[in-house]
Amino acid sequence: MTQRSESLGQEHRVPLPAGEVRYFERGAGAPVVFVHGVLTNAQLWRKVVPDVAAAGFRCLAPDLPLGSHDLPMRADADLSPAGNADLIADFLDALDLRDVTLVANDTGGALTQILLSRRPERVGRVVLTPSDCFEYFFPPIFKPLPAVARIPGSMAVLGQLLRIRALYPLPVLFGWVVKRPLPDAVAQAYLSPLRKSAGVRRDLRKLLRDVHPRHTLAAAEALRTFDRPVLLAWAPEDKLFPIRLAHRLAELLPDAKLVEIPDSYAFVSEDQPAALAGHIVEFAGVMAD
Repeated sequence: MTQRSESLGQEHRVPLPAGEVRYFERGAGAPVVFVHGVLTNAQLWRKVVPDVAAAGFRCLAPDLPLGSHDLPMRADADLSPAGNADLIADFLDALDLRDVTLVANDTGGALTQILLSRRPERVGRVVLTPSDCFEYFFPPIFKPLPAVARIPGSMAVLGQLLRIRALYPLPVLFGWVVKRPLPDAVAQAYLSPLRKSAGVRRDLRKLLRDVHPRHTLAAAEALRTFDRPVLLAWAPEDKLFPIRLAHRLAELLPDAKLVEIPDSYAFVSEDQPAALAGHIVEFAGVMAD
């Protein structure tokens, strides 16, 4: 099992229809669930959770089956975009979480939008940081990935390529998601599971091969009637998900607010964790009153 920061809280596991999911919990109060994207895991939120928990919230950060998880799902699990969205909804159901604040990033933002179009009942409000949406599922630089994922053995090759640390600063890996280099231990927590586990590679391939803008465009149409509050905490310098996407979401959603987080790329939880935590606490607290 790859290590996670102690700042995430206690480690737990929960059985879901797709398989057993590892998650981390810290704090008590209204639930805030953190949703990461592809080739990251709960570690993405290690610098945000402490401040949110200290403000009186119950923070839960699952390791979703998006390529950096340690517990492979069932071989027959549906891990398409819709299947992964349902898995997140199943997580909320299994823990009987109600009036949840969902905080999502990157691919996790797309999965959250799909969840809201399918099973929004347990969600009270949403914080979307820079995320896939509309035609950007994936962003242009990652458009080849679904076709690559359909090639047998491609995930094993990808796992071996991720051994090469010289690739880490490139835009196709971490160069366009963080402004400052990731600690090596964090990078390895994200990248080593894919290399080590055939089950993890199988799970990621199931998602990647079905990624297509049709999923996020359909979700966007459904979001026109999603009447709960949404905070768009976006980075104006982000190169993967331009801020014009956040403005489009703000126009589409009935109850949305856009705040800009400067000096950050897509992973605002890495580049500006204190600012993001402050926005989450203010938004979740005010909207829950």
